[in-house]
Amino acid sequence: MNDYSYLMKGLTRVATNSSTLVSSSRYLNDPRIRDWVATHLLRKNGPDAPTPSDPMPLVLALREVQDIEHINALFAAERRKNPTLDAWFRAGYVSSFKREDLRDYPAHTMAGIFYKQLMDNDLQVDIVPPYKPQNDYQYFFLRAGQTHDLEHILGGGGFDFIGEVVPYYMRLTNLFVHLSAELAGELCVFYMLSSTRILTRAVLHYPQTWLAVLDALERGAQVGRSSDPLYSLRWEDVFDLTPAEARAKCGIRGVRLADTAAASAQWC
Repeated sequence: MNDYSYLMKGLTRVATNSSTLVSSSRYLNDPRIRDWVATHLLRKNGPDAPTPSDPMPLVLALREVQDIEHINALFAAERRKNPTLDAWFRAGYVSSFKREDLRDYPAHTMAGIFYKQLMDNDLQVDIVPPYKPQNDYQYFFLRAGQTHDLEHILGGGGFDFIGEVVPYYMRLTNLFVHLSAELAGELCVFYMLSSTRILTRAVLHYPQTWLAVLDALERGAQVGRSSDPLYSLRWEDVFDLTPAEARAKCGIRGVRLADTAAASAQWC
């Protein structure tokens, strides 16, 4: 009854002189990432560790663990064969608007919706302090941070914890549609790990919300699969448009709206 030898075939013990954990995975080798995955994929939510604070330690670790020079080389190779990406980098556009610049837009416009979200939660426009990018990798993630809330609205992901799954999976799908697989994989490491914490916590601790989480994943993936490159979005192009008008202008397709606020409220 307890003989699992058939399923365990092929396992090999690897000899090593190392006194610490070592593997062929740079992510498994890093104690910060091991701790982050174990903590944030298994923990419950709690007021002592607000969920918006989860990603930053992961971001800081990945900056050291990932090979940024290699990622920039992948960007260079991609730019030689992908004129859309190359033109985007050459333009080098960086947003500089502030919260007060959105104040006078009608409530039904993209800027009005964004302004309400910022004011209701006492937030500023920039998720992280702005910086002057020194290479393609830094520029890519600067713009990703600047357009994150735009992707929420365009993709139909609510500004709540489960709603975060929508823009995560928009990116996780869209980058693989529009970029080479190796480059997309490197750019999606953060999105994969950070989004998975929501999936595992739902099943482990909040199973009544799992179908809402799964639906958010499916909705985000559909938008990512169907839409034009998300990395090229600009807030400034859609300030005065309604969400429907902005989707048409930006090439955002496959959107299916759903309210995840009530399900997210159960994550306590």
